[in-house]
Amino acid sequence: MTNVNAGAGDRLALAVLVQYRMATTEQKHWVIAPGVRIEQTRRRLARLREAGLADRITLPRAGRTRVWFPTRYGVQLACEWPEMRGRRPSRTVSDPTAVRLKVGHALTVTETALAFLKDARRHDDLCRPLDWIPEIHHPIGSGEAVIPDALLYYRHGSDDDGSMLRAFVEVDRATMGPERLAAKLTAYARLHGYVPTVPGRRPTLQEPALEDWRRRYPLFPRLLFVLDGTGPTGAKTRIRALRAAARDLAAFSFLHDVPVLAAPLTDLLRDGPSAPVWRPVQDPAQQVAWHSWP
Repeated sequence: MTNVNAGAGDRLALAVLVQYRMATTEQKHWVIAPGVRIEQTRRRLARLREAGLADRITLPRAGRTRVWFPTRYGVQLACEWPEMRGRRPSRTVSDPTAVRLKVGHALTVTETALAFLKDARRHDDLCRPLDWIPEIHHPIGSGEAVIPDALLYYRHGSDDDGSMLRAFVEVDRATMGPERLAAKLTAYARLHGYVPTVPGRRPTLQEPALEDWRRRYPLFPRLLFVLDGTGPTGAKTRIRALRAAARDLAAFSFLHDVPVLAAPLTDLLRDGPSAPVWRPVQDPAQQVAWHSWP
């Protein structure tokens, strides 16, 4: 890591870049170092590039925005650090062509992460840059899996009376029809009830079969749908599709146990994710705060 201070800001910058997949210069600045001038972030990214740990593409439009991503060497190095243990980004995360093809969705996911980070800073909640973890693989049997756009860890409130929250975040840019979006709700219901089978082993009273998600989480994370790429009418249409899927799942315990909420990204960016901008898919006439409902 020539010319890279691995013990401080450069290390965090690389870890975030590997975990988030890609980010613009401004996004990186607000995620890792909002208290300093953006020129310092630019210099830090330049050092990572000189060391062969990060690279960038320049978007032809949008003011020739620079988008940063980790190199294969950067991914290999960062994934050896304790704070990155278990992180395995896809092989295409370092490919410039793949970055260009995925840039729209990936930058929107990063923008959503930034909304939660800024909100936590405003309200003295605890949400660090590495508490946003994209694309964790959750098997649901038959070779299928649920892969959320991100898993969010968020501590709301003070140490004495605060609560540790987790949420699966799905960022929808209206690139698929409302029915396909609603089908994700069914997939999460499958994850909620999925019990893996072990060949040659039967459950007993002493060792009952448990849902697979319990190996990772004490409670099933909340499910948050963030809607982008459409106006208010389109957002309502997509929330109605989620509500219809929820009615089909009414007999399952999933919707009784797990808060499922949806909100437009524009509302999150304007008011902050902690504002009552979220609509429960079972009762979209309500507007609630994601961290205190129900």
